[in-house]
Amino acid sequence: MKPSKSNAGGLDVPEPPILQTRSLREQVHDYLRAEMRAGQLQPGSFLDLNALAQPLGVSRTPLRDALLQLEAVGYVEILPRRGFRVKPLTLDDIRHYYQVIGFLESMALSITAPKLGKKDLQGLRTAHEGMLKALKRKDLDTYLAQNVAIHRVFLDGCANPQIEALLRTPKDRLNDLPLRHIFHNEWEQKSVEEHFELLRLLEAGEIEAAAAYLRDVHWSFEVQEPFIRDYYILD
Repeated sequence: MKPSKSNAGGLDVPEPPILQTRSLREQVHDYLRAEMRAGQLQPGSFLDLNALAQPLGVSRTPLRDALLQLEAVGYVEILPRRGFRVKPLTLDDIRHYYQVIGFLESMALSITAPKLGKKDLQGLRTAHEGMLKALKRKDLDTYLAQNVAIHRVFLDGCANPQIEALLRTPKDRLNDLPLRHIFHNEWEQKSVEEHFELLRLLEAGEIEAAAAYLRDVHWSFEVQEPFIRDYYILD
């Protein structure tokens, strides 16, 4: 049974369970990802299934199901006779993810860009201005939302769900890495400048150059490596 706490009237009220409405496997999967992102489950550490199952109030079955799902996308690995281990993410892994993301996003941009009208380009410009204003305020949530809005224009515009599916794992993996900094001002400023150049090329109708810039600069591991090393907590 979950521990209880006293309400304003002094009555003991059970704490709400951690897991709520979706399938147990899905909820445990998201819980484990959140624990990895927060650094509570360290890369390279072995997982004690009994210790993990107890606070969640679940059996080992949904826990194992969630871990197998995480193993399929590279979050954990199974070592014979040793069990599940949180898989460390290396610089080579990040390099490969950047290559995949850059290739797929530049393809999506090439498909979408010929269909962009003045209204679409103005929307991109507005989102870019929102990024710049948020950066000046150090408003990370708004900055990230406007950043995502720019990329969503050409990802949505290409109308290719397979591109979206292929992008999901590398982007999730990068988003879930423990961070040294919540806000990296120099990197965020550089990203604003890169988005400005991307928009300039699109407004000039230079679609091939815009797609190449997205792939070879914005998603270039070699270009971004100094920031990656400083931003993420890696072995």
